Amino acid sequence: MEAPAFSIGVEEEYLLVDLETLSLAEAPPGLMEACAAELEEQVSPEFLQCQIEIGTKVCATVDEARDDLKRLRSTVAREAKRHGLAPIAASCHPFADWKQQRHTDRDRYHELRRAMGGVAQRLLICGMHVHVGLGEGAGGDALRVDLMPQMSYFLPHLLALSCSSPFWQGRDTGLSSYRLSVFDGLPRTGLPPNVASWADYERMVAVLTDLSIIEDSSKIWWDLRPSHRFPTLESRICDVCPRLEDTLTIAAATQALMRMLWRLKAGNQRWRAYDRFLIAENRWRAQRYGMAEGLIDFGRGEIVPFDELAAEIMALVESDAAALSSLKEIEGLARIASDGNGADRQRRIAEAARAGGAEGEAALGAVVTHLIEEFHVDL
Repeated sequence: MEAPAFSIGVEEEYLLVDLETLSLAEAPPGLMEACAAELEEQVSPEFLQCQIEIGTKVCATVDEARDDLKRLRSTVAREAKRHGLAPIAASCHPFADWKQQRHTDRDRYHELRRAMGGVAQRLLICGMHVHVGLGEGAGGDALRVDLMPQMSYFLPHLLALSCSSPFWQGRDTGLSSYRLSVFDGLPRTGLPPNVASWADYERMVAVLTDLSIIEDSSKIWWDLRPSHRFPTLESRICDVCPRLEDTLTIAAATQALMRMLWRLKAGNQRWRAYDRFLIAENRWRAQRYGMAEGLIDFGRGEIVPFDELAAEIMALVESDAAALSSLKEIEGLARIASDGNGADRQRRIAEAARAGGAEGEAALGAVVTHLIEEFHVDL
């Protein structure tokens, strides 16, 4: 089998905060105009006026994605600072109230609010999407659907690495990814179904488009989906990562895992497709605990500590990472497993602030300051 390009693209959503109050702030028109003048179509508004979205170009390697993400993050940070604002890459603001936010004045967002009602109003959340190119045409479409149920096994692992939303409206939710709890209120979310073929997938989509329930498959928001716009399989399960290097490690793992699954297929093998019921249990464990309590290894019938799981993934994709020139980034899995994810670090900062005498919103303000600093690490 001829190998696909396994090109990679990363989309990130950021929140804008006021540098003085550390509260959420709406993007002024001048900010979006300045960013668009430099970044063109790689930057856009999001559903809420306090959000901004960026997307890399189609990149051949993770190292190329690093250069582009640095440029995108740096530009947004520089232009935001001119307005007394700063971006943070966290999936929820620690103390903001969703009821005080306004959605962006665009037809698509008016329609989203109309269609989703009160569920859409709570979408004060940000995510990270990773696209992996699997080839154009019928062969690429067939491969996307073939790999989707196999890749679903690893979605909880990717989520656990990325969790960055422990706080919601000034309270510790007890979850590592509260974002997912909010997003799951929308229809057509969650783990993807096991689809037998591309033709079956098209028939599923046609049921909804023919009834004008959705205009196209871009309104299917599964954790993993065939992209509507690009010949990619798109992972959407992850929280956005405060640190650039964590984003790149997770993107590299997503890319390498898909190549590993293709490599199995080329050898007339495949990863076992477990029932969504079982994978959903690991999804919940990752959403609730992040990496702290491990995930279920269904083959072994055991709950395995996450540092061991990270080491297993590194060994599993070693040859693929070598072929993709991403061994350095894949090694970052061990670092995240050891140091913690974004949610772990936020909780440590809040605990330290409280130990120093800060209370309530002041302690969570220290978390926002920390997130601003982490956004600029490695830029």
